[in-house]
Amino acid sequence: MSCTQTIMDYGLRSLGIGERLLPKTDFTLCHQFTLIGSGILWNIYFGVCALVVGFFIANAVALAKSSSNPLLSKPANLFILVFRGSPLFIQFFLAYFIFLRMKQAGVLPFLTVAQWGALVVLIFNTAAYSAEIFFGALKSIPKGEVEAAEAYGMTGWSKFRRIIWPTQMRLAWPAYTNEAIFLFHATTLVFFSGFPTWRQQGDALYYASYFADKTFNPFVPYPILAFYFVLVSLAVIGLFGLINRRLNRHLPQAQRPRLRYRPQIIR
Repeated sequence: MSCTQTIMDYGLRSLGIGERLLPKTDFTLCHQFTLIGSGILWNIYFGVCALVVGFFIANAVALAKSSSNPLLSKPANLFILVFRGSPLFIQFFLAYFIFLRMKQAGVLPFLTVAQWGALVVLIFNTAAYSAEIFFGALKSIPKGEVEAAEAYGMTGWSKFRRIIWPTQMRLAWPAYTNEAIFLFHATTLVFFSGFPTWRQQGDALYYASYFADKTFNPFVPYPILAFYFVLVSLAVIGLFGLINRRLNRHLPQAQRPRLRYRPQIIR
């Protein structure tokens, strides 16, 4: 079988398109690159959806935490404490247990599937970390900018939309970029989370583990997995770098903050 045929047969297998049965023997590099690359589509799905939804939740939680009303600030602090204070791996297992009980009660049964239940956990986890980043940026906004906005007659929503929120994003964006990269790396934990996949349509780590078990050689599939995640990380850095330049377009070139990737070894 040619590599082109292998790509046609297995390139979208993780989405349920193409061959249903995994190859059993005669594994080639093309098989491994194709199937692990197919699985990375689910990691991208988890990462993108969690980032988009988590971004809005994080902004709301950061504002609630900064509120002087304890009915808003205390729940926000508790949310951040729970999801930042416990390991993501444990959150997956606890969530699956809760969703399984909900399914038995006939409530939202689809949450026991990895594509939905694991996504909910990733959304809440990244929202908690991002909310702390945004809260720190919110408290770092120079008072002079807020006072200048008030001097121009801006109040309420107008002041927040035109002055506070853009400045908050500009200050938080470098740290938020690192959180986005780490989130994509954290999607590999879905494989160990207990959430079942449908018809073996797993993520990239699922296929890498499959080849490692079948060939008894982990030094081929896992570097391929790492290669794909390096590409994803570079794409995130490039995209977030463009957004960072957009956020800082009003500053002189020498004063624009540069993105620096600082990997988190322990979370």
